[in-house]
Amino acid sequence: MRPLEGITVVSLEHAIAAPFATRQLADLGARVIKVERPESGDFARAYDERVGGLSSHFVWCNRSKESLALDLKSPQGIAVLSRLIDKADVLVQNLAPGASQRMGLDFATLHDAHPRLIVCDISGYGQDGPHRDRKAYDLLIQSESGFLSVTGTPDEPAKAGCSIADIAAGMYAYTNILAALIERGRTGKGRHIDVSMLEAMAEWMSFPMYYAYDGAPQAPRVGASHATIYPYGPFRTADGEVMLGIQNEREWAAFCTIVLEQPDLAADPRFSSTSRRSENRAALAAIITAAFGDLARAEVLDRLDAAKIANASVNDMAGLWAHPQLAARGRWVDVSSPIGPIPALLPPGRPDARMDAIPALGEHTDAILAELGLAPGMVSHAA
Repeated sequence: MRPLEGITVVSLEHAIAAPFATRQLADLGARVIKVERPESGDFARAYDERVGGLSSHFVWCNRSKESLALDLKSPQGIAVLSRLIDKADVLVQNLAPGASQRMGLDFATLHDAHPRLIVCDISGYGQDGPHRDRKAYDLLIQSESGFLSVTGTPDEPAKAGCSIADIAAGMYAYTNILAALIERGRTGKGRHIDVSMLEAMAEWMSFPMYYAYDGAPQAPRVGASHATIYPYGPFRTADGEVMLGIQNEREWAAFCTIVLEQPDLAADPRFSSTSRRSENRAALAAIITAAFGDLARAEVLDRLDAAKIANASVNDMAGLWAHPQLAARGRWVDVSSPIGPIPALLPPGRPDARMDAIPALGEHTDAILAELGLAPGMVSHAA
């Protein structure tokens, strides 16, 4: 039995943050009913067509769910949703702030009639405050949260290569829902959860915030290198790049002796501590680049391993698909989809996770209506 079997989640969701949160609940066995607009559905379905005609974002975030096509602007649609909420344990929504309240789907309106219901609202800035009604896409929150000010090169900021603000909000929604389910088991009462993308990213930005404490200069943008520890980042060899990180003085001495084959460098006063190496990174970078320039990547990696220096390959997506560690640990399984089987990664820590199909739009509408005692086709084409 999976941990959340018997738990029903109704989700008014689109894009990434809410679908990512509810997919993880589905991974643990929860029944997730995804309410979508008739005909168009979750707009993430149309982001791209990279997975055999399906959207890469949608494939990632929506396996193991049931798709219910429902027009929430119609009385019939609201009536069906009300019946679903009667049976639900959790209601998740990432509609525009205020939209759920106008529809009577906010926690304050629902709590008296559904005291055990957990309601999770996910938004850009939260359900109140002066920024409540601002549009909030992932890149905008990366900017608003200061993430772009510390990511990139000295000349140009860079966004994260994945939807980091959506992922952060989705993770906090997921963990807060799990905590609320435990709490309800003790108190018998549901709770309201208000997760904002800005607050999720602000938490993840706490190290650079504290580094700039009390008006101190913030960490500079240094590309793929670490802003305050050096050497820590990518370095070129004769035939490719390696990523390495030095964390302490023992590792620094081993790096000089075994990797660079320059043992006297360990005592150079310019590089005698983490902060000194960071302050003099240009001079140290020139030394490392010269040492690595005539060496093959494999030789550098062998030396790093011999010195017990942390290192990694600089993989692209093809390298990640083919990563031998993921294959050796059996992390890949196939999931069904409207186009046939698609490879998917098991979620971290859950080798027994539920890995069911990615739904077609409205695929489960008639079955859910029948379950509620309603005629199939009653609302599936409402628009």
